[in-house]
Amino acid sequence: MQWPTDSNAASGRQRRLSLRDQAYEAIKQRIITCELRPGEVLSEAVVSEGLGIGRTPVRQAIDRLAGDGLVEIMPRKGSIVKPVTLDEIFNIIDVRVVNETFCVRAAAAGADSEFIAAITANLEAMRQAVRAHEIETLAQLDRAFHVMIAGATHNPIMADLLRNLHERSARLWFISLRANEHHLKVCDEHAAIVEGIVCQDPDRAAGAMQAHIESFRNNITRHL
Repeated sequence: MQWPTDSNAASGRQRRLSLRDQAYEAIKQRIITCELRPGEVLSEAVVSEGLGIGRTPVRQAIDRLAGDGLVEIMPRKGSIVKPVTLDEIFNIIDVRVVNETFCVRAAAAGADSEFIAAITANLEAMRQAVRAHEIETLAQLDRAFHVMIAGATHNPIMADLLRNLHERSARLWFISLRANEHHLKVCDEHAAIVEGIVCQDPDRAAGAMQAHIESFRNNITRHL
């Protein structure tokens, strides 16, 4: 595992974050992209040295990731990257279906030109990422797409809930959903959702969202 040091990886945003938050974001990204594999031991000493951040902020970040459902703390054994289980993923999908169809109805009902421009730009960026075979970029854009729609409810609790659920299931992009045809299909499903939003048709948008999430369930069933 290559851990870029804080001086090499720091951006303007990172410099504004506390050491605890820098550690949290760095470790979380490596879990989501499976640089840190499910079941892998998280050694505070190794992570601390690799990030160039003290062990106290790293320990705090790991505790926070445990609360997010991405790390499992084993009594007297230490911490590991939480394994991916079908039961957990399917439970996440069930919650997503209920909440994201609600969110996309709100997005379609209240879509203005600024929102439509932003979500259309996201879709085009996803298509470009598929053409360039940039899986990490594609996964980030997918999460951003759903976060934008959740934001249409103007309910920060809803947005935080769905952001966490996407982060907990995003690892599947890097474990089993790497085929280009799957990525093309995701773009087409997003396009159907965008069409419902552009037409300001809540029923159409909600139907497209449900189909998209159920397609994700079907892909998981076939590949895991």
